[in-house]
Amino acid sequence: MSNIGIMQGRLSPPRGDLIQWYPEDTWESEFYLAKEIGLVCIEWVFQKSSANENLISYDSGINKILEVSKKSGVNVLSITADYYMEDNLISENGQINKNTLAHLEWLIIQSKKLGVKYIMTPFVDASSLKNSKQQEGLLIFLKTMIPILEKHQIELHMETDLHPKIWSNILSQTKHPLIRACYDIGDRASLGFEIDEEFELMSEFIGSIHIKDRPLNSTTVSLGHGNADFPKIFDFVKKLNFNNPFILQSARNDQLPEKEWAKQNKKFIENFI
Repeated sequence: MSNIGIMQGRLSPPRGDLIQWYPEDTWESEFYLAKEIGLVCIEWVFQKSSANENLISYDSGINKILEVSKKSGVNVLSITADYYMEDNLISENGQINKNTLAHLEWLIIQSKKLGVKYIMTPFVDASSLKNSKQQEGLLIFLKTMIPILEKHQIELHMETDLHPKIWSNILSQTKHPLIRACYDIGDRASLGFEIDEEFELMSEFIGSIHIKDRPLNSTTVSLGHGNADFPKIFDFVKKLNFNNPFILQSARNDQLPEKEWAKQNKKFIENFI
């Protein structure tokens, strides 16, 4: 079985024009569909708009997830915490939002009960770090997080839209095994950064990889139809000490059922790994 997982919601019918959301009505069936396809895990999604309905918010809900995970043989190893795109961890002036930081620690505690290995916090789009004060704030935030992560033995992965020189510089100053980068192939391709430079500077920090494709300065498209150079990227990935699952987060296809589309995307990636 290939070491490939999928983002939660990608195995459920679309909801309006949303690309990603927490599928409270179909979350359970996704585990069994993932099993049929041969996927090893589902990356759980946690958003502010559905936080009260999200099973990870409650111990009884966590027990339900664990039960379905055991029955299906499909794990939850990671969480994408889109919550912090709505409630930003770092304000425009670079200050850490203490209430949001406390919320993140609560989510870490809940995630640990589920057996999650890492939480991914996005610093893109609505939570993008646009100025030097915010980038300095990220470094302070990460140093603040170290004792929390050590206490609970869970990793924090981040996706950013920062230039690799800036991003690697921040991570170099933190230099902690529980703090990693999430490399989103499509998002980085859309930003136009040079792959050689990215991996030269970032390779030691990459802890998770999202599988996506995007044209330059544009939105998500089918794998192989954007600017992502998959052969070159996976040549670099093979040189990394990378052992986490690759997480499918590709664009939807209106012409195919979710299960068949996920199968095709899995096969696409297997050609490279």
